[in-house]
Amino acid sequence: MGDLLEFKLLSKIEADKVVEILEKEYPNAKYYLNFSNPLELLVAAILSAQTHDEVVNAITPELFKKYKTAKDYANADLNELIKYISKVSYAGNKAKSIINACKIIEEKYKGRVPDRMEDLLELPGVGRKTANTILINAYNKVEGIPVDTWVIKLSYRIGLSKNKKPELIEEDLMKLIDKKYWHNIAYVLKQHGKKVCKSSVPECSKCVIAKLCPKNGVTKSA
Repeated sequence: MGDLLEFKLLSKIEADKVVEILEKEYPNAKYYLNFSNPLELLVAAILSAQTHDEVVNAITPELFKKYKTAKDYANADLNELIKYISKVSYAGNKAKSIINACKIIEEKYKGRVPDRMEDLLELPGVGRKTANTILINAYNKVEGIPVDTWVIKLSYRIGLSKNKKPELIEEDLMKLIDKKYWHNIAYVLKQHGKKVCKSSVPECSKCVIAKLCPKNGVTKSA
């Protein structure tokens, strides 16, 4: 991706202004996977790791018709479940994670996806990104920030974090950015990355935050 020649961290005021501008630029930015309940969100989020959103959204309608409850997944035949999700990367591992996560949900939480960070992190296939995603989008609870590929790329590029590890980026963003923006920042950054601040060649001349971005007008490929 295009990296800064010399990293410069935005101030808190600048960072909040950047997010405010991006929210106005992308008013319809939202979570990108289709779901209708917390269980569907959990499953879709597990499937989405290292897989394009379009692929996940294409396979989940049939998957969700077949498996409707945590008990359905917990009792699923592994090979049959793999057939439903074969188009995603690491389908075998993800199928095992979904089955084992749903066994815990069925046995420990009476079939309901938990709504606490510490409980979600105990589920196979669930890290902080997925846990934050579930809390925000299924339960309207904001405890952190989902850090996906686009958040990683843009956080460094536009001066929100000097780190490359998701957990450290999340810590930096939570310190730097007002909590009122946490629930949506990942989605506006993704929209901006796909439309303007592209992986290969950022279109800086079209950027609404160009004046605040500490790129100094020069980028290079890592």
